[in-house]
Amino acid sequence: MTPEQTTASAWFKNLRTQICHEFEALEQAAGSDASFVFTPWERPEGGGGTMGKMAGQVFEKVGVNVSIVKGEFSEEFAASIPGARPDDRRFWASGISLVAHMCSPHVPAVHMNTRMIQTADKRWFGGGADLTPMQPNAENKAYFHKVLKACCDRHDQADYEDMRDKCDAYFYLPHRQEPRGDGGIFYDYLDSDDWAADFAFTQDVGRSFIEAYVPLVRKHMDEKWTAEEREAQLIKRGRYVEFNLLHDRGTLFGLRTGGNIEAILMSLPPAVKWA
Repeated sequence: MTPEQTTASAWFKNLRTQICHEFEALEQAAGSDASFVFTPWERPEGGGGTMGKMAGQVFEKVGVNVSIVKGEFSEEFAASIPGARPDDRRFWASGISLVAHMCSPHVPAVHMNTRMIQTADKRWFGGGADLTPMQPNAENKAYFHKVLKACCDRHDQADYEDMRDKCDAYFYLPHRQEPRGDGGIFYDYLDSDDWAADFAFTQDVGRSFIEAYVPLVRKHMDEKWTAEEREAQLIKRGRYVEFNLLHDRGTLFGLRTGGNIEAILMSLPPAVKWA
């Protein structure tokens, strides 16, 4: 690996450790001894990763995965990837991907990922974080966005309004004509010709995710809920499934590059209903 690849992939592992520590602390605060179970996997074409999963009294299902993969895109898929050439379809990718589905309908589900990808002629970062509440809560939405805006405002190459709008456009279910949730920020193909600055922003997104989400969990995780709220939660999760299987680019990238199926589909909720 290049020095930049080594540095980025080490950070994604470090961020996983930080997040898992915070999430396990939430379980402990609830009186649970739940902890992450880590399962390594290897990719025959090159590289691999580690799945981390936990289920407890706060998190009904949470996955925090890291990966470092390399190989060649198929000829068809390479045509849609920046920097991939017909005569050089090689790629390298590393990242962290997280999805949390909560026991309480009062605690929003959340998604976060950051990644670095390199092809023959291009190298970039991508990622973001977004909130999916089971029931509307304007205060939670405002706080989540406030933290992410502060993160963007610290970095010259990050335009919060643009990344917020891209998130809203991306996490949208066209067949339902509705957003998946409360949005957040989304960016891709970030290459400002200053790798260190782009990497610093990507690191800040990971740290800011912890700041934006953990307090929301602590605030609501002990609240009581009704059977009707649980039913609404399960139906809302159906929208999550529809988006991830029909529209999510990360799912498509994993499937088309020979990724681990269990890790790719980690984002799906453990229980779901359709009305």
